[in-house]
Amino acid sequence: MAVNYGSKRVVTGAHYGLRDWMVQRATAVFMALFTVVLLAQVIFASGPIGYETWAGIFAAPWMKFLTFGVVVALAWHAWVGVRDIWMDYIKPVGLRLALHLFTLVWLVGCTGWAFQVLWRL
Repeated sequence: MAVNYGSKRVVTGAHYGLRDWMVQRATAVFMALFTVVLLAQVIFASGPIGYETWAGIFAAPWMKFLTFGVVVALAWHAWVGVRDIWMDYIKPVGLRLALHLFTLVWLVGCTGWAFQVLWRL
């Protein structure tokens, strides 16, 4: 005969904890490294910083891909943070779903706009 001691614990939630924590840290590190690369290019640029200098920095294909990677990381970073805020503080399920959907559409739209700006489509 099996004996069960104690009460059964009810666990709720989506269990995103560790994965979201790692995503937040990884995307933050990636964005910080990009900032260092960008600052180095600005500091070591010859001449005054104007449109031509900025356009030159982002003209290289590797910089476009790196910048787009940072935009995707920023969108993912923002999604995790804002989604957690909605899950923690918005209790009505319908409103929370609407806010999740609005946030997701907004972030995908901003990422698409960044792609368009980088590759001038």
